[in-house]
Amino acid sequence: MTILVDREIREEIAAGKLIIEPYEDRLIQPNSYDVRLSDRFSWHEKSDQVIDPYVSPTVLDGVVEKVLDSIVLKPYEFILGATLEAVCLPDDIVGQLTGKSSLARLGVMVHVTAGFIDAGFSHPPAQITLEILNVGNRPVRLHAGMSIGQMVFTRTEICDLPYHKKPGAKYNGQLAAAHSKYYLNPQTV
Repeated sequence: MTILVDREIREEIAAGKLIIEPYEDRLIQPNSYDVRLSDRFSWHEKSDQVIDPYVSPTVLDGVVEKVLDSIVLKPYEFILGATLEAVCLPDDIVGQLTGKSSLARLGVMVHVTAGFIDAGFSHPPAQITLEILNVGNRPVRLHAGMSIGQMVFTRTEICDLPYHKKPGAKYNGQLAAAHSKYYLNPQTV
């Protein structure tokens, strides 16, 4: 397994194996590709209603979806955002989304836990949902189109069952700021 460098990222894109839409060469870094924030955001309205991940109405009730040029994230506020870029990974490359250090220094985390993108995600190309949390002491304004994170690409062996061919690949082709679909998982409790 090796992390792709700038030249290799360009080669994979030129060969049509790694798809990033829209693609801008200026966003390639030495070992990553900068991704930008889309203008689509969503969150749950504040409520005492318990969310049960296995019960879809509790997951979907109270969801607010907005298209905004910018949004102010208050301390300890959580929202979903998305990358402006839609991504399609080949069967032998995984992605890792990491936050921008400059935003982290303001208290902004761009993925709470889900920064790993499986080989074969997504056919058709899909935006990556961001789990954005402000852990700082002051509100922070986020702007649509700003660099929000970076994708690191790692070459692996070709997997037997890429994400887009996996039965129940519930986020394949997802729309921006997609909410949890945990309720589609088999219940094991």
